[in-house]
Amino acid sequence: MRKVIYGGACSLDGFFADRDGGVDWLIFGKAVEEIMRQSWAAVDTILLGRKTWQWAAAQPGPADDSAFAGVKSYVFSRTLASIPDQKAELVTSDAGEFVRKLKSEPGKDIIVMSGGNFAASLLKAGVVDEVGLNIHPILLGAGPPAFLDAGARINLELTETRQLDGGCVYVKYDVKR
Repeated sequence: MRKVIYGGACSLDGFFADRDGGVDWLIFGKAVEEIMRQSWAAVDTILLGRKTWQWAAAQPGPADDSAFAGVKSYVFSRTLASIPDQKAELVTSDAGEFVRKLKSEPGKDIIVMSGGNFAASLLKAGVVDEVGLNIHPILLGAGPPAFLDAGARINLELTETRQLDGGCVYVKYDVKR
């Protein structure tokens, strides 16, 4: 069965961006590039929360997006009626049920690109299998949080830790059922 993986780069206090949406504090190096390359090679589906999709849509895109060829994207929203992005599909139905169905279909792993709201709903639904974070040595104080209350305790099992460039630490956990 396909795995659903949640995570990303965050500050030590658990934010994916600063209060203004800035990510200029992110540190990239060879180890991060390798982690990202391996991760993307195992993925064929991206799940985005509405706010993350809107933020990403406002960013300048790469001149060459061939790395995303064959990757299906879904945007989850309870408020949007449509999206202009021809490369993504809008999902307005129950996210947990939709993702549970996706997991049962053939394919590669599924990555969740989102802040805490959407992630909390997927954690609560029990469809997230792995959490991976590249924790940066900065305290932002505010911004989009990596985690919000999922309504229950989520037990994790550490499967990997690695020190990265610039004092960053990569951690990966399996969600224990």
